[in-house]
Amino acid sequence: MDRPHISVVVPVYKCPNTLPELYRRIRDTVTPLNENFEIILVDDRSPLEDWEVIRGLSEKDRRVKGVRLSRNFGQHFAITAGLDFSKGEWVVVMDCDLQDQPEEIIKLYNKAIEGYDIVVGLRAKRKDGFFKKLSSWLFWRAYNFLTDTTIDGRICNFGIYSRRAIESIKMMREHTRSFGLFALWVGFNRAEIEVRHAERKAGKSSYSFKKLFYLALDSILSYSQKPLMLFINLGIFISFISLCLALFFLIEHFYLSRTVAGWTSLIVSLYFLSGIIITCIGVVGIYVGKIYNEVKQRPLYIVDTVTFNETEIMR
Repeated sequence: MDRPHISVVVPVYKCPNTLPELYRRIRDTVTPLNENFEIILVDDRSPLEDWEVIRGLSEKDRRVKGVRLSRNFGQHFAITAGLDFSKGEWVVVMDCDLQDQPEEIIKLYNKAIEGYDIVVGLRAKRKDGFFKKLSSWLFWRAYNFLTDTTIDGRICNFGIYSRRAIESIKMMREHTRSFGLFALWVGFNRAEIEVRHAERKAGKSSYSFKKLFYLALDSILSYSQKPLMLFINLGIFISFISLCLALFFLIEHFYLSRTVAGWTSLIVSLYFLSGIIITCIGVVGIYVGKIYNEVKQRPLYIVDTVTFNETEIMR
């Protein structure tokens, strides 16, 4: 088979019931664009029957390539595995739960061939719950502030990417991974267009509040040093206020002959400054921890098995 024209990369986790429909709709959508395509389904070690479904689909259609990871590494690591195995001139990245509509690939592709390396979707009417929409809005507000960028909060991973854009993203092997942010960082000619977003057909999102919080924290601290600068500025501000208070108390004592009462204010100030110091140490500790994780140079993922003939299954 010649080099595929389009690769569709799909991280899979707890969606066995949607996979047959996902395959059918991708096939029916991409075939009119170019019959030479591949669908790479990466099983992020789902505890359900996802892998059995993937194997069945790959047996029926050799354009379906299944990759099963050795354990659950996370969505963005699964995307990385799919990108590493992809061969297409254009690569589509989408979710497996059918909230990303396969039919929108045509719109993304037509925009890309106008001369864009990256075309990503903007969810015009997001069909998520209140909590997920709120957490996404808060994340992008915080991210834009702490990285001095302006990113539309409706942006999603669903998009199409040229081979040179994908090769550039593949060079980024750090362990704090966010595919969408990598795509922003590499640059190239980029467009953002509105796409339809559907309600989730089966199951529920595996992202709990705790996972979302730590993902946001990791992403922000990995792409910005502004939190450190904010704490430095806070320390300088507190020192300035303390100096002003010290001068005020000296004036009270020597010129106004007033006794400076202060056990309550002293204790409050002590606890306040202690909290600030501990927080600063914690933020620095997170940065140091990230350095520690990177210098170990462990593989981003480990592949258990694949449904196609591939000699090199470990990256």
